[in-house]
This record gives sequence, C-alpha cells and structure tokens, in this order.
Amino acid sequence: MNYPTQSQPTAVAPAAPPVPTADAAADRMTMLADKAWRIRRHALRMGEVQGQGYIGQALDIADVLAVAYFGALRYRADDPDWEGRDRFLLSNGHYAIALYAALIEARIVPESELETYGSDDSRLPMSGMARYTPGMEMSGGSLGQGLAIAVGHGLGLKRKASDAWVYTLFSDGELDEGAVWEALMSAGHWKLNNMIAICDVNNQQADGPSGQVMAFEPLEQKMQAFGWFTQRIDGNNLAAVVAAFDRARALQDNRPRMIICDTRMCCGVPFLENREKNHFIRVEPGEWQLALQQLDERHAATQAGAAGAGA
Repeated sequence: MNYPTQSQPTAVAPAAPPVPTADAAADRMTMLADKAWRIRRHALRMGEVQGQGYIGQALDIADVLAVAYFGALRYRADDPDWEGRDRFLLSNGHYAIALYAALIEARIVPESELETYGSDDSRLPMSGMARYTPGMEMSGGSLGQGLAIAVGHGLGLKRKASDAWVYTLFSDGELDEGAVWEALMSAGHWKLNNMIAICDVNNQQADGPSGQVMAFEPLEQKMQAFGWFTQRIDGNNLAAVVAAFDRARALQDNRPRMIICDTRMCCGVPFLENREKNHFIRVEPGEWQLALQQLDERHAATQAGAAGAGA
C-alpha cells in the first residue's frame, strides 16, 4: 500500500463553523445542557435494565458527547453509513452505554430499543460492537485500539480528499497500551489535521487509580511533543468543552487535535459520585429512581441559575 509521505501536500482542515452571536451562543449552551442531561437519563435508564454497568463513565462523559453530537459532528440520523459523515470512534468499548445514549438522543437508534440494553439479540450489547449498532464505527472490546484505527480513517479520508472529520474517544487507562503511543506518533507524522481525539481522564480503571497503575503525567506536554495541538479542560464544564471543540475545529494548521478532559465519575448524581469505587457500578433497585431524581434536580437548578443570570 502506498501511504502519503510528508513531502506530499496536506489537505487543509475541514472548515470550522462561523462564530455565533451572543444570543445564539446562549441558546446553544441551553440546548447542549439539555442534551447532556438527556444523555445521562438515557444511560441511567439502560443501567436500570441490567441493574449494573459502566454508569460512572456514561455520566462523566455525557457533556463531551452532547457537544460532539449536537455541536460538532456532521451525520444523517436516517443514514448512519452516509459517506460524507464525520466518524466518531469509541475506543473504550465499555463506554458503549454512553454512546448508545447519545445515539438514542440523536435519533440514530430508536428510544424504544433502550429497554433491550444488554439483552440477547439486542442491537445494544454491553460492549460496543460495530456489526450490531447503527452509528457504531468500531468494535471496542480490546482497549487501546481506537486511536490507531482513527489514524487509518484519517489517512483514508485524506486520500479521498474528503472534508470529513475523524473523532475518537479513549480513556486514561488505555494509555497503558503501547499501540496508543504509536498511534499518537503516527498521527503527528502524517499531519492528520482531520483528527480530533478526546482523552477521558477520570483516573479510574479496573485495577485502581489510573495514575497509580501506570504513571502518564505530564500528559499535555507529552501529547504536544508528539506533534498534537493539545488542550486540557474540565470535561464536565460544558462551556469549556464547547470552547475546546470550537478551537480544535477552527485551528488552521496541519497538527492533529487532542482534547484532554478531566472528568468526575458519575457526574450529576451526587450519591454515586461519592462512592469510593465506581468503575463498574451495581445499583440497588430502589436507587435508580433516586439517581434520576438527583440528576433531574441538579439539571433544573442549573437551568434556573442560567435563566436568572440571563435575566
């Protein structure tokens, strides 16, 4: 196969959206906050079906997924395989419940299928499987693969002179995998300015705190050294997520883009946030309604505060 070389001209990055007016920006933030809340609700409802799951990750990454699917990605809900779509690759396959929630909110997957989550013959298996789920670009059971696959997508789209973006979400635990670092180096080498990668740093994995399992800091400086335009933000601050996505898309140079998101496991549900171990959560039957109640109360308070500030 003939890969592009650095001496070949590199396609310009896909065009960024125009800067919205103040009123439009406020409306956009209200809409995205509502989408993030609904994504969290969908995830909790799916978790209730099985009584357990990777709920903490779904709640921590909901703000990022809301901005991705309702503020950045180009797709057609009725045609998930549309060639002109932006690609969103979920490397951390155990986050599938989070992506399903976003796909349901985006109407790529019908909400009626929510109750089938994790069941036999469901299109929503507990780990992401591309062959089953509309809008699922890759199967993510083996961790550490998504960034390398995204590099392949980025190279292929450039060879087609496509203006589509490639997004990929991976987690801090995947930094234990050597393939991730090879992919980081490759993307910088090939100047894949059509790639936006999101690293979820919630500092939890199955074996314990991620930074203790394998020290990965200073992460931002390492990404920059591999040739990435890198931002580090609070991934649960919706305004910061929006600004980071907008900056990444507006950048006019040949670097791939990295957004490092520091997030809180179970964000939005206080009694789950406070659990000592919440990498994989089992919730008692009566607690699911409490989780939804706390989520709804926090969302209502946030929206009321935003409305008061704008008055």
